[in-house]
Amino acid sequence: MLTKKQIQDIANENTLVSDLSDFDLLEFCILANEGYRSGNPIVTDENYDFIFIPELKKRLPSHPFLQKVEAESEGFSDEKIKLPEKMLSTDKAYTWGEIEKWLERISKFSEEINVLLSEIQIKGTAKLDGFAGYDDGKKLYTRGDGNKGSDISRVFQRGLGILNESERGQGPGEIVVKRSYFESHLSSHFEYPRNFQASLIKEKELDKFARDAIDAKAALFVPFKQLPFWQGSIDEFKNQFLDIVIGLEGGVDFDIDGVVFEIVNPELKEFMGSNRKFHRWQIAYKENKEKAQVKVISVTAQVGRTGKITPVAELEPTQLSGATIYRATGHHYGLVKEQGLGAGSVVELTRSGMVIPKINKVLKTAEVDIPLNCPSCNSLLTWDSDFLMCPNINACPDQVAGKMIYFFRILANNDGFGQVTIKKLYDEGIRQVSDIYLLNVDELVSMGFGEKTSQNLIDQLDRSRQESIEDWRFLAAFGVQRLGMGNCENLLKNYSIEKVFNLSVDEIANIDGFAELTAELIFYGLLSIKSQYEVLVSGGFDLEKTLLINDKNASANPFYSKKIVFTGTMSQSRSDLEKQAKSQGISVAKSVSSKTDFLIIGENVGQSKMNKAKNHDVAILSESEYLKKLNT
Repeated sequence: MLTKKQIQDIANENTLVSDLSDFDLLEFCILANEGYRSGNPIVTDENYDFIFIPELKKRLPSHPFLQKVEAESEGFSDEKIKLPEKMLSTDKAYTWGEIEKWLERISKFSEEINVLLSEIQIKGTAKLDGFAGYDDGKKLYTRGDGNKGSDISRVFQRGLGILNESERGQGPGEIVVKRSYFESHLSSHFEYPRNFQASLIKEKELDKFARDAIDAKAALFVPFKQLPFWQGSIDEFKNQFLDIVIGLEGGVDFDIDGVVFEIVNPELKEFMGSNRKFHRWQIAYKENKEKAQVKVISVTAQVGRTGKITPVAELEPTQLSGATIYRATGHHYGLVKEQGLGAGSVVELTRSGMVIPKINKVLKTAEVDIPLNCPSCNSLLTWDSDFLMCPNINACPDQVAGKMIYFFRILANNDGFGQVTIKKLYDEGIRQVSDIYLLNVDELVSMGFGEKTSQNLIDQLDRSRQESIEDWRFLAAFGVQRLGMGNCENLLKNYSIEKVFNLSVDEIANIDGFAELTAELIFYGLLSIKSQYEVLVSGGFDLEKTLLINDKNASANPFYSKKIVFTGTMSQSRSDLEKQAKSQGISVAKSVSSKTDFLIIGENVGQSKMNKAKNHDVAILSESEYLKKLNT
C-alpha cells in the first residue's frame, strides 16, 4: 500500500510514472479517482487524464477499473436511491480524428433506419466540471454509479439557486461555482473548485464560505437545458468545429472540462442506444493536452530567420496524440540554463490538440551545454536578454533561407517553394525572394530541377502574382520585426502601402497601437526591405488595397467597421463576398457571437446561426438586402 509521502511524490511528479510498478500505478489511479469524486483531488485533472490513465491503459488495458462508470463519492450518504433515468459517463474524444470516427458511427446507424445525413442535427454544450446531479423536482440525486445515487436535496433547502432563476425538475445538471467568484473569493482558501463544491453537498453544516457563495448566487445548480448551446447539421458541425468549441467554452463563467456533442433526432438516439458505460449518441470533446514523461537524448541548436538560436531537445521516441514524437523545442537558452535541460534530463511533454509538442517542465535536471558559435555560419553568438543570437544577419545561411521560406508561407498562394526547394535554390546562389521571381525555366533546369518541376514552379510564381492578395498579407510576408499580419493591417488602415516606406518614426508611433520602440523597429525594418519590395511590385503583383480609415467613402458605407457573418448558399462565392467586404473596411467573422452586428443569409440557412443571432439581437439581412445597402 502506498504511503502518504509516496502518494504526494507521485502527484507532484517527484516520482516518475515509469518508476511505478503496475500495482502502485493502479492504486494511485484509484485513489486519485476517489479523491476527485469526493471533492478532494490529489492530482490535477489534466495529469490524471493524460499521464496516469494512459499509462494504466497501456499496462493493464483490460482491468475492471477502466471499464466501469466513474461513480461520485460514497461519502454523501449511505442510502442509495434508483435514479429516474440512467446517468452514464460520457465517451471522450481528444482529436478531430476521434470525432470523425463518432460521425462515421452515426452515419452507419442512420443508414440502418433510413435517416438522411442532411436531416441529422447535432447539439453542443459546455461540459461543466462540477458535481453531476439529477433533479426530478422533488429530489436531487448524485450520479452515483449511473443507476443509483445519493439524495442531496438538502442543497436546495440550504438555499442553492438554479441558473437563470429557473424552475426545479429540469433533469440532469451540475453543481458548480462561478469561476470569477472562485478566483476572487475562494482561491486563497481552496486548492481546486471541487474542494469547495464538495462542502456544498456533504451532510455537515455549511461553513461561511459556502453560505456566502450561495447568498451571492455564485454557487448554483446548472441544468444542462439552461446552458448556451450550438445546434446545426453535420456539414455545419464539420466546417465550423473549432469555432463551435471555442464559442461554447467561452460562453459560461464556470470551470469546464470540454464540450459535449449529442444527436438531437429522437429516433436515431433511441436506435443508437448505450453500452454499459456510455450513450453512443453522445461524445465529449476535450482539448488534447496529452502528457508524457520523456528522457532527453541530446539538445541541439537551430538558428531561425531572425537569428535567434533555439534549443531543440532530441527525445526518446514517444507516442502522443497518435503521433511518434522525436523532438520538442526548449524555447530559448535562458530557459535551458534555468531549468537544467540537457542530455539525460527527464521532461514532461505536452501535445495540445495536433500542434507542435511542448516541454511543459523539466522533472529531472542534467548538465547544460550552451553553444558558443552559430550552427549555421559559425559566427560567435551573443546574448540578448534570455536569447542567444547570431549577429550575421545578411550572410548566415539559415537566416537567409529562413526569410525566403517565411515569405512563401505567409503569402499562402504558392505550394512549390517550401524548405526543400528554398534550400536547393540557396545552394545555387539565390539569396532573396525577388531573385526567385526573376528566374525562368531554363535557369531552374540548370540548377538541377527537372523540366516538369521547373515549369510547375514558374507557373506557380506566375499564379501568385496574378491572384489577388491583401496588401497587408504581402507586407507581412517580408518578416519585418513587429510587423505581423495584425500590425500590417493596422498600419495600412492609416497609410497606403506606397507611403509606408517614407514614414518617420514619429508618424508610425502616432498610429494607435504602436509604441515608440515598436515604431523604431518597424522604421528600420521597412528600410531594409524597400528595394526587395520595389522589385517584386514592379513584377506585377495584384494587391488588394486596405481601405483607409480617413477614406471619404467610408462614412457612406453603413457596414464600415461593423462585424458581419455570411451563412447559407449565396448567389456568388462566399470568399468573393468576404474579400469585397474586407476591402471596404468591414470585419468578417465565421461564427455568430454577441459582438456580431449583422448576419447575412443566403439560401438553405442552418437554424443554429439564426437562433444564435436572435439570442444576441443580431440584425439579419438577406444577401440582396445587404448588397443593396452596401451599394447605395
